[in-house]
Amino acid sequence: MIIASVELRQITLPLIFPFETSFGRTTERQIILVRVTDRDGRVGWGECTAGEGPFYSYEWVESAWPTLKTYLAPAVVGKEIDSAGDVWGLVRFVRGHRMAKAAIESAVWDLEARTLELPLWKHLGGVREEISCGVSIGIQASPEALIEKIETELAAGYQRIKIKIKPGWDSKIVEIVRKRFPDILLMGDANSAYTLADVPLFKELDQFGLMMLEQPLAHDDIFDHAELQKQIKTPVCLDESIRSSADAKHAIELGSCRIINSKLGRVGGHSQSIKLEQVCRERGIPVWCGGMLESGIGRAHNIAIATLAGFTLPGDVSASSRYWAEDIIDPPVTVKPDGTITAPTGLGIGFEIDLSRVDKWTVRKETIL
Repeated sequence: MIIASVELRQITLPLIFPFETSFGRTTERQIILVRVTDRDGRVGWGECTAGEGPFYSYEWVESAWPTLKTYLAPAVVGKEIDSAGDVWGLVRFVRGHRMAKAAIESAVWDLEARTLELPLWKHLGGVREEISCGVSIGIQASPEALIEKIETELAAGYQRIKIKIKPGWDSKIVEIVRKRFPDILLMGDANSAYTLADVPLFKELDQFGLMMLEQPLAHDDIFDHAELQKQIKTPVCLDESIRSSADAKHAIELGSCRIINSKLGRVGGHSQSIKLEQVCRERGIPVWCGGMLESGIGRAHNIAIATLAGFTLPGDVSASSRYWAEDIIDPPVTVKPDGTITAPTGLGIGFEIDLSRVDKWTVRKETIL
């Protein structure tokens, strides 16, 4: 296939409820969408998961846009691409910027799957016709509000509850939640808010039977996490520290974690996610798909990658209605009462893009020919 054009759009999507973590509060998402078109007029869609500021990652909307416009889109326009997996090689000359790379690479994967008349998840080698779903619940105004939120999500069928924690909102909160829900799959996500000086806190958390603690220490660390994992019973899950399959291999060999969160944008797209999943599966390390407050396009790509065999734990792929009054795909992503999402049967990502809604929320647009 030959890519004739790459269209970039930035849309603003207001969240139904604010989402708060240890590094900030989000009320609306600024999202970059990528649409690639081949010379036969077929299209594929991708999404950049970079945030509104350089907090989760150094990548953010205002770094991703010029990187896509000036370097990544020109690297693929006019090129004959034998397979979507080859895109990584075309954009590799740009150091880092994996979220931007993932946006354009995933769009080409969608295009290729549509061209081959396959659902994207099957084209990627997925084996699960259903994926198990959990939810991520941000820091709330009070423990009572958190309990109410958890009750709502459990009633909706979600199989695993993740709560955000930070200094001052950790052990006592986990204790309250565990006392109210003694048997649920429960995990805590610190988003790098602690240091090794907090080992006593993590030992205290051992008593609550958490399925994992996600990224408790520095965002770029695997060494202190190895020391922490030696001292606590609760499995450590790495997120921000794992940017590639090589990072995963090193972390596993060091004993830095027992679980890994795979995010499509963080590792650079589908081809790199497949490599990461293989490294973990071969070493017996469970993987699950994390979320970045994606629109329906990014959510659809997450569903596709989460069908791979190594994704054995419930991920953060949840219903569109948890975040958006109206999503930009049709139909919106829904979760069944048993807490699962059925992999779509449609071609490519399996959902139609509602262009009228995309137009409605677009704040800037540019086409690279």
